[in-house]
Amino acid sequence: MTSHEIDYRIYGEEMQYVEIELDPQEGVIAESGSFMMMDDGIKMETIFGDGSAKDTGFLGKILGAGKRILTGESLFMTAFYNDLTGKRNVSFASPYPGKIIPLDLTEFNGKFVCQKDAFLCAAKGVSIGIEFSKKLGRGLFGGEGFIMQKLEGDGMAFVHAGGTMAKKVLQAGETMKVDTGCLVGFTQGVDYDIEFVGGIKNTVFGGEGLFFAKLQGPGTVYIQSLPFSRLAGRVLASAPKGGGKSKGEGSILGGLGDLLDGDNRF
Repeated sequence: MTSHEIDYRIYGEEMQYVEIELDPQEGVIAESGSFMMMDDGIKMETIFGDGSAKDTGFLGKILGAGKRILTGESLFMTAFYNDLTGKRNVSFASPYPGKIIPLDLTEFNGKFVCQKDAFLCAAKGVSIGIEFSKKLGRGLFGGEGFIMQKLEGDGMAFVHAGGTMAKKVLQAGETMKVDTGCLVGFTQGVDYDIEFVGGIKNTVFGGEGLFFAKLQGPGTVYIQSLPFSRLAGRVLASAPKGGGKSKGEGSILGGLGDLLDGDNRF
């Protein structure tokens, strides 16, 4: 194996975290901001790109970091190594309510494609790159899903799905349509494209976006019920204007109650 062989355990139900057990000299890589806690003896190192064998030499590291800029991620990743003789643990937390999905890349022929913000951490040696789209429609109209990351290697990787996770196994030729934001990832045998919703009423009044992600098997697709953009949109829509607590919250009158109370200034 080119990737480090790590053991893990996932804790929690709605706000999960994954604990990685590192043998001496084993390592794990993670996105900035996902670290939760670690045992004494774990060494942290900031690296360009993902630190995989593909990023050989200075130019390779620069190219690896450049790919991460295209996906909107940081130039750097963080590697955690066990420098002592015994086993040590390091943990990484979910960014918002949902499920952590463990992926053994050897079961997916060494490659898994996922949303750019789904990746949480992986064994040292796993390559994190971008999946370039060969179809113009994906790039122009894909929305949240048009830039995908690819995880390549023979080690363990962990991705995060918001809300409840659904796993769908598609047979050869079988298709399904998914909201682009709800798509977490899929195996490399799945054909992925963008399809227009169609119909003037659907387009203008549907409220579900103009495009679906169309996926065709064979392969496995992971879907999330609560993409972060949807969660953030609901929070912003519910936030009271001016930063204060709304007195009409939970009442039948709602905003009209604030108006009658004289809280709204004209």
